[in-house]
Amino acid sequence: MQKGARSRKVRPHQTQPMPGLEQKMKPHPKDIKGQPERKLAGKVALITGGDSGIGRAVALLFAHNGADVAIAYLPDEQEDAEVTRQTIEQEFGRRCLLLPGDIRRERHCQKIVDDTVKKLGRLDILVNNAATQTEQKSLLDITTEQLKETFETNIFSMFWVTKAALPHLKKGASIINTTSVTAYRGSGSLIDYSSTKGAILTFTRSLAQNLAKKGIRVNAVAPGPIWTPLIAGSFKGKKVAEFGSDVPMGRAGEPSDVSPAYLFLASEDGAYFTGQVLHPNGGEIVNG
Repeated sequence: MQKGARSRKVRPHQTQPMPGLEQKMKPHPKDIKGQPERKLAGKVALITGGDSGIGRAVALLFAHNGADVAIAYLPDEQEDAEVTRQTIEQEFGRRCLLLPGDIRRERHCQKIVDDTVKKLGRLDILVNNAATQTEQKSLLDITTEQLKETFETNIFSMFWVTKAALPHLKKGASIINTTSVTAYRGSGSLIDYSSTKGAILTFTRSLAQNLAKKGIRVNAVAPGPIWTPLIAGSFKGKKVAEFGSDVPMGRAGEPSDVSPAYLFLASEDGAYFTGQVLHPNGGEIVNG
């Protein structure tokens, strides 16, 4: 290697069936770092896709800072969800409510909110994080079924969960949506996915304007390449091995690199932020 050249960070070739399990990933994602500051003491957070990846890291960091957490996830992800609950309850001494089911169904979106409020007593923070993606070489390869699944999972559910949550959110509450760097630069192989992430961006900005007078803040996080089960379940072989090595920092981010952005937006530290997007993406410059 030429002196001064940047080394590429690679990992073992691996592929999983969707939605992917964090417990089977090599190496295992790093999901928490730092010391607790109790920034969310007494708060209750509902996190969709909270069993693994970014959602798990957010759930752990919130619990680390004093919050009780409800996590929504697909039944196939039960193994990851149980590990997450065990960590929250045993290491951080907080309550963790497991909410398995399909958020592509509006009735289930209502149910997870109702169950959170009933069993944890309140709702202060909503993190809309669940997502799916399927790589395709051409628009012609995206079936109507795939299109519906992607939009129902990534954006329809966000409307439904937020709509169900609003009657329970009081002044000072925080809604945080997970968008993506692809909302800004697009993705030739993830056309439907990146389209939903663009929709999430405008949903965030519009809802922030709508709820500002009620004192409810709405923001988003647009991660770059992050090492999560979604990657192991979406891509194959060399693409997984070299995932994230093309960003300026030369590596994919860990979930623990992203979760502090959510903590900032959920806590009083982000009290003057609404309608904004944070960009933990390894140095990629995006507009907006």
